Amino acid sequence: MEPIEEVLITLRRLIRATDLHSKQLVKTAGITAPQLLLLRAINDQGEVTIGEIANEVSLSQATVTTILDRLEKRELLYRVRSNRDKRKVHAYLTEAGQELLQNAPLPLQEHFIRHFKDLKDWEQTMILSSLQRVVQMMDAQHLDAAPMLAVGDLDKYTADKYPNSANVTKK
Repeated sequence: MEPIEEVLITLRRLIRATDLHSKQLVKTAGITAPQLLLLRAINDQGEVTIGEIANEVSLSQATVTTILDRLEKRELLYRVRSNRDKRKVHAYLTEAGQELLQNAPLPLQEHFIRHFKDLKDWEQTMILSSLQRVVQMMDAQHLDAAPMLAVGDLDKYTADKYPNSANVTKK
């Protein structure tokens, strides 16, 4: 097999593994990986503004706001305007959000992180360098990305595939 074929197969396996895990997360917890990431950030940070959440998960504030809108409609979180600075809005988990978070499976990246941390420094650097080169080769270095493994617009996927599901909100 040619090296380019091996590279493309390997990339497809990575995408497929991420896709399968994301679908399993939606099926078992009724939540997407980006939604889970935001719920975790809110839980971990306590009183947190939308801007702080966006910085924490490396997504734009607009993207975070859209995801938070969906989570708020599902009553997994609520937002409150700050008493000290009316320009700021804080997000908090509801009891349902806390329960969902406690019962949700670990994100795929946590499994990856465990294995990655076991590698020697030179191996970690080699992987990072190679992946950064692949991103450049795919002209994807300017794409908005969070430190999570997720594919596609799973909110739309879930709403389209499971239109009667109470766990999803259509766009």
